[in-house]
Amino acid sequence: MIPVRDAATLIVLRDAATRPAVLMGQRGAAVAFMPGKFVFPGGAVDANDALAPLIPLPAQDHARLATDSATAPACIAAAAIRELWEETGQILGAPGDWPDPPRGWRGFAATGHRPNGAALRFFFRAVTPVGPPRRFDARFFLADAADLVTDPDDFNGAEDELAHLQWIALDQARNFDLPFITQVVLAELNAYVARGGTLHDVPFFRNDDEAHLVSRLGGRSPI
Repeated sequence: MIPVRDAATLIVLRDAATRPAVLMGQRGAAVAFMPGKFVFPGGAVDANDALAPLIPLPAQDHARLATDSATAPACIAAAAIRELWEETGQILGAPGDWPDPPRGWRGFAATGHRPNGAALRFFFRAVTPVGPPRRFDARFFLADAADLVTDPDDFNGAEDELAHLQWIALDQARNFDLPFITQVVLAELNAYVARGGTLHDVPFFRNDDEAHLVSRLGGRSPI
């Protein structure tokens, strides 16, 4: 049986009140997981993410992340910020020095910032289905591009995991080659923007039965 690994993804939303857009990139054609697909920045949680001096999450988001999870909320949130940094060069942080940063965080720490969990909202959770070569329990976070401390159009600091990094208008995103779960998340995001940024609860797409029920963390009953 393929083990399910914790993962974190960061949706960065720009110009929500005018022409909403999200930051996405394309995975390589030769990778084992979701080759060629356009995705949000994200990846597996690393043990060293627990050592990052995360500025705390909002209390409600912390509580929802802790629901039905053996991994510390701060560790998962830090992973999302680290993946954003690695894959796009964008920094979601606040000024602060931290000595002796762990492996995986040294480049981020060298910028003079700590990861800013206060700028995150826990937005969606999904377990990838049985079948792919890798399985993840992915937590999707939402952040406002205005909270980035870097130029949102500068991707020179990005590693090469994602190609064609760009801001994609929400009303154009479905024209790209997207994984199924990304399409589901985008539908939730469109509804969120239409509500004016109100987040009532967090959908949890469990993928553990034929019905594919979506439960709601911190809100309504399963639908």
